[in-house]
Order: sequence, then structure tokens, then C-alpha cells
Amino acid sequence: MTANDNAALLDAEAIQRLRELDPTGGNKLLERVVAAFNTSLERLLPDLAQARSGAVLDLAVVRHVSHTLKSSSASLGATRLSMRCADIEARARDGRSDGLSEQLDAMLLDIQQVRVALAALL
Repeated sequence: MTANDNAALLDAEAIQRLRELDPTGGNKLLERVVAAFNTSLERLLPDLAQARSGAVLDLAVVRHVSHTLKSSSASLGATRLSMRCADIEARARDGRSDGLSEQLDAMLLDIQQVRVALAALL
């Protein structure tokens, strides 16, 4: 993945706003926000896998996971991931499971790419 790919995944202005909150980097704010995001993923992704493993998709869990990731990814400038999470959340809230499995697969791919971009950023 190139620097341009990372730029497409992460909004530079959002990253800059985080850096401006810790101009010297002494508080390691960006690193701590990324670590919190990764910790959240470690907690949420097994829940999502469990929600998808049954005969019927657990829409309540899908909604919770997508809602949580929507906010945390937006704060890191992962706009595409945040928008996908918003769509998944809306579908789950409305009880629409059509196409949801494909959207969840795409969300998981987005998450992998965002994690690589964040690691490269640090």
C-alpha cells in the first residue's frame, strides 16, 4: 500500500486536527487514539463474527458494532469506513438483511486497509 493509498483511506484534515490537539506529540494523542480504535476492533470483531455465525444474522449486534465503528473511524478520518458503517447500521436498524452480508464483508476489508494505513501513519 502506497502513501497515496493511505491518503485515500484517511482524511488528512482529520489526522491534522488530532495532531493539532497535541502539537509536540508529547502526549502521544494520535498513537493513543489509534490504540483505542484497535482495542475496540479486538472487542467488537469477535462479536460480529458470532452474530454472523448463526442461521439468522443477529441484527442487534450488527447495529451495535457498526454504530460504534462509525464514530471511531470517523474520528480517525477513515471516512469510507465510517460511511459504510452508517449504511450497515441503518440497514440493521430497519431490519433489512438483504445485501448485508456483502456489506459486512466489505466493511471487514475496509477495516484491514484502515489498520494498515494507520500503522503506516505512526
